[in-house]
Amino acid sequence: MSADTHAQTGSERPQILVITGISGAGRSTVANVLEDEGWYVIDNIPPQMLGTLTQLVTSEGSRVSKVALGIDVRARALFADLPAAIEELRKSNVDFSMLFLDAKDETIIARYEAQRRPHPLQGEGRILDGINAERTLFEALRTSADRTIDTTGMNVHQLAATVREMYAEGVNAKKLNLTVMSFGFKYGAPTDAHYVADMRFIPNPHWIPELRPLTGQDAPVRDYVLSQAGTEEFISNYIAALRPVLEGYRREGKYYATIGIGCTGGKHRSVAVTEEIARRLSAYPGVNVNVQHRDKGRE
Repeated sequence: MSADTHAQTGSERPQILVITGISGAGRSTVANVLEDEGWYVIDNIPPQMLGTLTQLVTSEGSRVSKVALGIDVRARALFADLPAAIEELRKSNVDFSMLFLDAKDETIIARYEAQRRPHPLQGEGRILDGINAERTLFEALRTSADRTIDTTGMNVHQLAATVREMYAEGVNAKKLNLTVMSFGFKYGAPTDAHYVADMRFIPNPHWIPELRPLTGQDAPVRDYVLSQAGTEEFISNYIAALRPVLEGYRREGKYYATIGIGCTGGKHRSVAVTEEIARRLSAYPGVNVNVQHRDKGRE
C-alpha cells in the first residue's frame, strides 16, 4: 500500500520506526533499504521534535505514512530526553516500533579497520574502548527495542534481504515472519535467535570422505542426515513444540522470530535440518518462512 493509498483509506495506522544500534552494525544500510521500500527516512531527529512528527503523520490527508528515524551516537547529548519521547510515541495513535542493530565486538572492529575510520567515542583510546562506551550508552535502547538484528557474519546484501523481509509491504505484512537459520557453534551462536537447537547429536557427514565437500543442501548429505536415528523424531517433535509458540506470537502481535539450528561448522547437519524444518513450517497457515545459512561456505 502506497502512502497516497494510506491517506485515502485510513485503513492502517501510520508507522514510525526508530533505527538505532551500535555504530558499524549496519544502520546506514537499513536506512537505505527502507528508503528504497518507500519509507520516509530522517537521520538523527532531536527527541523534542518527535511529537511534531507524530502530529504530521497522523494529520488528516497526510501523505506520509511510513517514517524511519535513525538515531546514533552523534545524538548522545539528547539521550536524556529520548526515553520519554519514545514512551509518548508508544502511547500515540501510530504503529511504533524500534529496531536495534548489533554485532560482535570483533566484527565492529574489523569494519572500522577496513574503512580506516575511528569509532566516534574512542577519543585517544582504541576502537574497543569506543564500542564499550557506546554499549553502555545504548543499553536502555537495546533492552527496550522491539526487534534486534545481529549483523555478525552478514554482508550488506544479506542485511538488506533481512530488512526487506521484515519491513517491505506485501501479502506477508501481518503473517509471522519466521527466519530459520543454520549456523556453526564454532563460530558462535546467533545472538538474535529466539530458540536454538543443537544438531550435534547426529553423526557428522564430515567424517565420510564422499560427503565432506558437499553441504546439507546436496541430496546425498540431506538423505544421510535425515535418515539417521533420532533425526525424524527430533524434527517432528520440535515443530510440534514450536506451533503453539508461533501462534502465541501472532496473538500477541509479535510478527518476527528467529530459530537457530546449529552443528559444529554450519555446513552439513544444521543446513539439512534447517531446510527440512523450513519446508514443513512453510505449510503452516499464517507463517512466512525465510531460510538463512549463516556459516555455509565459511570453512
